[in-house]
Amino acid sequence: MESRTYKGRRVSVAPMMDWTDRHCRVFHRQLTRHTWLYTEMVTTGALLHGDVSRHLDFSDEEHPVALQLGGSEPDDLAKCAKLGEEWGYDEINLNCGCPSERVQRGAFGACLMAEPELVASCVKAMHDAVDIDVTVKHRIGIDAIEHYGFVRDFVGTVAQAGCKTFIAHARNAVLKGLSPKENREIPPLRYEVVYRLKRDFPDLEIILNGGVSTAQEIEAHLQHVDGVMLGREAYHNPWLLSDFDARFYGEAPRELSRQQVLQAMQDYIATQLSVHGSQGLRMNNITRHMLGLVNGLPGARRFRQILSDPTVLKQQDPSALQLAYANVATPSLPAALASN
Repeated sequence: MESRTYKGRRVSVAPMMDWTDRHCRVFHRQLTRHTWLYTEMVTTGALLHGDVSRHLDFSDEEHPVALQLGGSEPDDLAKCAKLGEEWGYDEINLNCGCPSERVQRGAFGACLMAEPELVASCVKAMHDAVDIDVTVKHRIGIDAIEHYGFVRDFVGTVAQAGCKTFIAHARNAVLKGLSPKENREIPPLRYEVVYRLKRDFPDLEIILNGGVSTAQEIEAHLQHVDGVMLGREAYHNPWLLSDFDARFYGEAPRELSRQQVLQAMQDYIATQLSVHGSQGLRMNNITRHMLGLVNGLPGARRFRQILSDPTVLKQQDPSALQLAYANVATPSLPAALASN
């Protein structure tokens, strides 16, 4: 397998079910070269008994990209981690944070935090099977367990199995009574718990997740932890990613406009439709991830309307991106705004 070297995980975009598919990740990669991208969670069952290429295929430009797995059987996870490595992923991440009842029925996700020894066995099996990083995404507690010792011991136990990177969502997971959406909003954020993990485990890479919505907040958190993972803010306001390479990775600022991003995505859509259109790919499978690109600009609502219009979308014409953007970048707008 080709050896790749990337800058650290100072900023990343969270794995989000139904959102961070391969098309979303290609779109995000137009905005930032170095921010780490994560797949949606893929269960071991889906890989071992389903269509592997459908779940694992991705574009080379997505690197660095991590595959998030859901499962709790060490042997199955080891096989799937090996598949991920063979397909070219740069990291394997184990989901120990999802609170949904469907995931709990599969005995994985956040409920695994109650079984740190099992998680350690899973991590060791994957770590022994691959040469790429094996990481864990988790919560800081489950249900009413809020004392720091719970997450400290979880991290300590799993670290002994070879995991060096922990992505901590700074909320408890309530396993019964709250929906996944409510679990992202109701349990209070406790960033100090994640900061304390970094103080207690200085040799581990500790990444903070949960409630982060601005570059200024990322900068503040980076005073205490090694990295920050954004979730829904990156999806709904993707232009936020556009200065991350300069701000967080030391790159020289680059001239980048929304127009350039749209042109790159127009070319990508045309290629994808020519290859996969006969297999059922619809333009909306790609454009749905792009609706927030012009948020905050005059004409943003019309932009979203056009890219959501069934009459427009059924034509499978990538130039619809330019049609939509024409309502934003008009000659009547100030030049500085029209060029952004």
